[in-house]
Amino acid sequence: MTSKWHWLLSQMTRKLWFRTSLFAILAVITALISIVFKSFMPPALSGLVGTDAVDKILGILASSMLAVTTFSLNIMVSAYNAASSSVTPRATRLLVEDPTTQNVLATFIGSFLYSLVGIIALSMGAYGKEGRVVLFFVTLVVIILIIITLLRWIQHLAQFGQLGETTQRVEDATRRTFLDRLHNPLSGASEWREQVLSAENATPFYLKDVGYIQHIDMQSLSDHANEKALLIFIARQPGEFIHPAEPLLWISPAQAKVDTELLISSFTVRPQRSFDQDPRFGFCVLSEIASRALSPAVNDPGTAIDVIGRGVRLLSHWPSVSERDSSVHYPHLYMRPLNPAELFDDLFTGIARDGAGMIEVQIALQKALKALAAINPSVFAVPAKEHRLQAMERAGHALQSDYDRRRLSQFQE
Repeated sequence: MTSKWHWLLSQMTRKLWFRTSLFAILAVITALISIVFKSFMPPALSGLVGTDAVDKILGILASSMLAVTTFSLNIMVSAYNAASSSVTPRATRLLVEDPTTQNVLATFIGSFLYSLVGIIALSMGAYGKEGRVVLFFVTLVVIILIIITLLRWIQHLAQFGQLGETTQRVEDATRRTFLDRLHNPLSGASEWREQVLSAENATPFYLKDVGYIQHIDMQSLSDHANEKALLIFIARQPGEFIHPAEPLLWISPAQAKVDTELLISSFTVRPQRSFDQDPRFGFCVLSEIASRALSPAVNDPGTAIDVIGRGVRLLSHWPSVSERDSSVHYPHLYMRPLNPAELFDDLFTGIARDGAGMIEVQIALQKALKALAAINPSVFAVPAKEHRLQAMERAGHALQSDYDRRRLSQFQE
C-alpha cells in the first residue's frame, strides 16, 4: 500500500477543484506571458493585427465560455441525478471523478479566466502593439484547444451517466482494486494464520472513530513495529466497518509501550466506503445495481443478468493457491487475506433474493456459480455450492410456475 500522504495526494488530485485550479492558474500565466514576450516580437509584425481584433475575440470568449461552463455544470448535475436514480448513488462518485469531465470544465473555466485577464491587461495598456500580436496568436491556440475540447465533450455526453456506461465504470474501478489486492493479497504483511491472541499474549488497540477504513499506512506501522520490536496483528482491512467495541489491531507482546498517536494516524477512517483498496465495495455496488434493476418499479432482469456476467468476469481473475504472490515486505505485520466467500456474499446474495421469482435470473445465476466453481475449484467450489443451494431454496418459494421449477431443478447436483 502507498503511504498515507501519497494516498491523500492522489485523493486530492481527483477533486474537480484541483484540476480546475491548475487550469485557471495556467490560464492567468498564459494571458500575462504575452507581456513578457512582447519585447522579442519584431516591430515589423506589429501591424499584422488590428487594434481592436484581440479585444473583440477575447470579449466573445469571455461571454461564451461562461455560458458553456454553466451549461456543462447543468449537464453534470443531470447525469449525477440520473445515475443515482437508475444505477445507485454509490456509483455517482465515479462520475464526479471522471477525468474527461474535469478536463472539460477546467478548460472552459481556464479559457474564461484567460480572456478576462487579457481584457483587463489590454484595458491597462500593458501589451502594446507587439504584445497584442503575441496575445493574438496565443488566443488562436486557446481557440483550437476549446474546439477540440468541445468535440470531445459532445462525444462524451452521448453516453455519460447512462446505465451501461456507469456500470462499466463500476466494473473497471472494481477490477483495478481487485487486481491490486490479488497481486499483493496481504499488502506486504505476513499472513495471520493460527495465531490465537488474548489479553495474556497481546494488547488490543481500539479506535474511537466510527466508520469505514479507507487506507492503512503499512510502512508507518512497520517502521514503528521494527523500532519497538513488536508484532502488530491488523484485525480490520480497508473497507471494513470499525467501532470502539471491536479491536482494530493487536500488539504483541502484551503491555508493550507504543506510540498511540502514530498508530491512530496510520489508519484513515471516514463515514463512507471508497473504491480505493476496497474490492468488496465494488462488488457491493454491482449487487446494488442488479437489485435496483430487479425492483418492481424498474423490472429489468437483463441488467441483473449483465451484472452476473460482470461478476464472473471479475472473479475469474482470482489466481489458484499456487499462483498467489506471498512476498513479505513487512514481516512484523500480520493480516488475514481476502475471503472469497465474502465476495460471493457481497455480489450474489442480493441478486438471488431479489430475483428469486424470475426464472431467467435464476438460470443465469446457477450457470455463473457453476462456471466459477469450474474455473477455480480450489477457491470457489465451496462458496459457489453454498450460494447455488441458497438460490435454489429462495427460488423454490418464489417461483409460481411448476414448469419454471422443473427448469431450475436441472441445475441440482
